[in-house]
Amino acid sequence: MKFFVDTADIEAIAELNAYGMVDGVTTNPSIILKSGRDIMEVTKEICDLVDGPVSAEVVALKADDMIAEGRKLAEIAPNITVKLPLTWDGLQACKVLSGEGKMVNVTLCFSANQALLAAKAGATFISPFIGRLDDINLDGMELIEDIRTVYDNYGFETQILAASIRSVNHVLDAARIGADVMTAPPEVIKKMAAHPLTDQGLAQFMKDWAKTGQKIL
Repeated sequence: MKFFVDTADIEAIAELNAYGMVDGVTTNPSIILKSGRDIMEVTKEICDLVDGPVSAEVVALKADDMIAEGRKLAEIAPNITVKLPLTWDGLQACKVLSGEGKMVNVTLCFSANQALLAAKAGATFISPFIGRLDDINLDGMELIEDIRTVYDNYGFETQILAASIRSVNHVLDAARIGADVMTAPPEVIKKMAAHPLTDQGLAQFMKDWAKTGQKIL
């Protein structure tokens, strides 16, 4: 499974990247707002830092405007992935931009039917939102399962990018199902290393080591 980091925080991306935990980055208008940075400037900085795909989202609602914005964003760097909403206009823009050889991430997916349309439009990634479905008492993982089944049935190459991940359990469940990619905030990725038994075991090792009176260095 590929790990994308869902943030525009340069320091957080750099920290995880140093551990080999960053295969790409996803942003959206809300994340750009939180960063307080100019979208073109911060996105270029992220692209210079990360080798993998960096999703930058259009804000237009009409296909022609989405296409124009997508082309502008794609000029930032070769690893830009143009992020488009899953609407009819978004699908039209996806078809055009993917046909031009640009990576496209179709976002705000909440049904397998939507994911099927995105794949047929040539999307590089489809972003089903797990957490937002859970918020309204639906099972976000069922959506990942359905998309995986549909894509495997017909050999679609669109990658499933599990998004709106809120917990380490979401990561594990998506990996079990076979999502190609997950995107999560830095704090969720870092929590994946935490386990109370690891902490207890390490504390006991340190206690026993102290009793030996030895040093390695």
